[in-house]
Formats: sequence, C-alpha cells, structure tokens
Amino acid sequence: MKKTRAVALDIPNIGTHHPASQQVFAWERWLAHQILVLLGRPPVSLVLWNGEEIAVAQGKPVARIVLRRRAALYRLITHPDLHFGDLYSTGGIEVEGELGELLDSVYHSSRSTEGAAVRHWQSRIFTRPRSNGLGDSSGNIHHHYDLSNDFYALWLDREMQYTCAYFPTPAMTLEAAQIAKIDLVCRKLQLRPGERVVEVGCGWGGLARHMARRYGVHVRSYNISHEQILYARARARSEGVDNVAYIEDDYRNITGQYDAFVSVGMLEHVGVEHYRGLGEVMHRALTPEGRGLIHTIGRNRSAPLNAWIERRIFPGARPPTLREMMDIFEPREFSVLDVENLRLHYAKTLEHWLARFDQHTSAVESMFDRNFVRAWRLYLAGSLAAFNSGTLQLFQVVFTRGTNNRLPWSRAHLYQSEGGGHSDQPL
Repeated sequence: MKKTRAVALDIPNIGTHHPASQQVFAWERWLAHQILVLLGRPPVSLVLWNGEEIAVAQGKPVARIVLRRRAALYRLITHPDLHFGDLYSTGGIEVEGELGELLDSVYHSSRSTEGAAVRHWQSRIFTRPRSNGLGDSSGNIHHHYDLSNDFYALWLDREMQYTCAYFPTPAMTLEAAQIAKIDLVCRKLQLRPGERVVEVGCGWGGLARHMARRYGVHVRSYNISHEQILYARARARSEGVDNVAYIEDDYRNITGQYDAFVSVGMLEHVGVEHYRGLGEVMHRALTPEGRGLIHTIGRNRSAPLNAWIERRIFPGARPPTLREMMDIFEPREFSVLDVENLRLHYAKTLEHWLARFDQHTSAVESMFDRNFVRAWRLYLAGSLAAFNSGTLQLFQVVFTRGTNNRLPWSRAHLYQSEGGGHSDQPL
C-alpha cells in the first residue's frame, strides 16, 4: 500500500527537541497563567519544560498539558485555538490524562466571556478562512475527502456515512443508526416512487443508493471529490442500482428540474457568502411542489470554525446559525416546514467513530504517519467535545416553496419507521 505522508495537513515541524535552557522566567509563568485565563480557567494545568506546574482552577486538574519546549508557550499565547492542535499533532506538547476529558473541560470553560474577546481578536488577526468560490472549493474538498477511501473505511460504517447518525434507541449500532438517519431524511422528504431527486455533496453515495433502491426515485448526485465519485459509481454498479447518476461537478452547475433537493453534510463547505447563490440553485432546480432538506453542522451564535480544524482538517468550512441559513430561503420565499436539532446524536456518532479509529491507529499510521494519527484523533475527540458542550449543533431543515399547499397535516410520517420506531429515552 502506498504510504501517504501527513504533509497534506500542512502541519509545521515543531517537534520535541530539548530547549537549550531549562530555566523558566517570571514572565513565562505569567504567560502560562494567562493562557489558562484565555481558555476560561479550565480545571487543567500547564506543565512547563522544567517540570513546573501552573494552574488557575481550584482542585485537582482533570488533565495536564506538558510543554516540551519554551517555544510552545509562545505559540500558545499567540493563538491557542490554532497552535494547540499543531503542537499536539507533532509532539511539541503531550497530554497527561484523557484527551477527551481535557477537551471537554476546555470547551465548557471557554464559553465564559473572560477570554472570548481576546480569542476572537486572535482569530481575526491570525486566521483567514479559505474561500469557497467556484475555483477554490475543489481544492478544499480534495484536502479532506480525497485522503484515501481505505482510510475512511477503517472507522466509518459499511455504507461509508460520514455525517451524523440517528439513534432512535441509544443502544443502536452505528450501522443501524446510519440507516435510520437515511430513512429519516427520506421520510422528511416524503419521497414517492418515480420522483426525481437532486443531491449535492453525495459523499460515498450511500444516501443516493438507498433513496433509489428503497424509495424508487431517480437520483442525480453532485460531488467534487474525485475519490468519492469513483467509489460511489463502483458501489452502484456492483449493487445493480441503475437509477442513480453520480456527477463529478460543482453544485452551482446543476441542471434540470426535480421533485426533491437534499444536502447532507455539505452546507458547512459552502460559505455564508454563497448562501443566496445556493438558494438560486434550489429555486432553479425545484418544481412548483418541490421540497428539500438541508442537514448541516451549525452554531447557536455566529462564529468561525475552530481555527486549527479550518486550517489543517477542513479548509474553508464554516458552520452556520439558523439565522444565517435564512439567507438561503428568504430571497426566493421558501417556507421552512421543520427544524430539528440532532446535536446529541452527533456526539454519539463521534463516540462510535473515535472508538473505531482507536482500534485502527496502527493501520492509519502505516498509511500516513504518527503526526497524522495524533491530528485526526484530536479532531475526532475535539468534535465530540464540541457537540457535548453545545459549541456545535446539528440542524436538519425541511423546506418547500411558499406557494406549495401539498403539505402533511401532522408530523406522524416522521416517526413511522421500520427500524425500531421512535423512543423518548434520553441519549
């Protein structure tokens, strides 16, 4: 197997060599203290390169961040949201204790306003999210989704669903929960045999195959990830699904008219400045009684994505608020019919992904390298902490034209499922 170097992540070499001097100056202790203040005074401590420990919270820390060299301190104070990830990925810092507990405590504490203004200023000065214009999107998507199909197959479910699953019952397996998510999407769209569906951002094609096979619709799926398109076409051929066409092209180039529009896990990559354009695409594509669904990671308050994830993992990504999403719907007077937040379902999905990833770290390291393993484990654990803390949300929004009167009289159709029914049990 060809080894793919983690240089694709663009992480600078800031490794673990020992500093020339172990001495710690008074202002460096003050800087370490200020880093913890900027993070909202979490119950964690910083261990400096001479073994000295700095803490600002009372009680025993849930974890310790060990700085291997002096330069790590100065990088963290400059922009902790960006440089923590780089330092952790390359071994410039180590975490003593559970990485997940550390991240969870930091996400919860950083919701305080004490350091929020400074971190916002740092993000504006030092981080410029990449554009998602027609000429930029392909490179952004290639950076993440074209790493290797074999890599994703190690820890995703059998259908290669790389979006939030739906757990009608908490004990459901990941495979079953991903099928439940696909069926929930199809029920919300009220798909009928013979209808035409357009999908944007099809991933590895599982939703399109399911819609075509189980609901008898004709699907055209648009995606600009070359590797995903090749995989999706091969799966459709091998499974004999012939009423699906996978189109390697940008969503802005959609042609034809459709009864349903669906986007699962793509809006994060569109960019809020392009939402009106997306709304125009939907207006052009949908029939008078057409309806649609957008499934996206989101936020309760407008803010950019974590700087390190945007720079190293998901270039150009930005989760929207519901208010920002209305820029898609309002200009063409689409009516929003249903909004559901599946935040805790995404946290549970990430628990499954992280556990599977941890089972295959040796295989991932053989494909890439150790820095890549550390970076992706941080990304998955950090995402889990973000959903658990409420920093990130997961929105499903159903919409139709404002003049469409062919609407359901109740929500009963949403929960009439063959896959275990509906449960009010907490996750």
